[in-house]
Amino acid sequence: MSRKTIPVEDAAKEWFKDPQFVAEYEALEEEFAIAEALIKARGEADMTQEEVAAAMGTTQAVIARLESGRNMPSTRTLQRFAKATGSKLRISFESGKPKSRAGH
Repeated sequence: MSRKTIPVEDAAKEWFKDPQFVAEYEALEEEFAIAEALIKARGEADMTQEEVAAAMGTTQAVIARLESGRNMPSTRTLQRFAKATGSKLRISFESGKPKSRAGH
């Protein structure tokens, strides 16, 4: 049996037409942002997951779970990750409102 494949871009165009999908996708933004930041910090440190795990005193599986974005790590865990990768943890709050362009 032959299966028809659909390019992910085409599938995504259809998914994003569904308001429920868009709402669920946006709800995961924070988790994905943390995962992206962890992966970026590890990449900039030129370290493997195993190396970060050793520096943190944990296992590679724990690092993989942190980087998966499926859970929210504690601030303490993020601080340990930062120290292991030779980076600094910075937490900021951003307005969810569009910025006003006064005078325009």
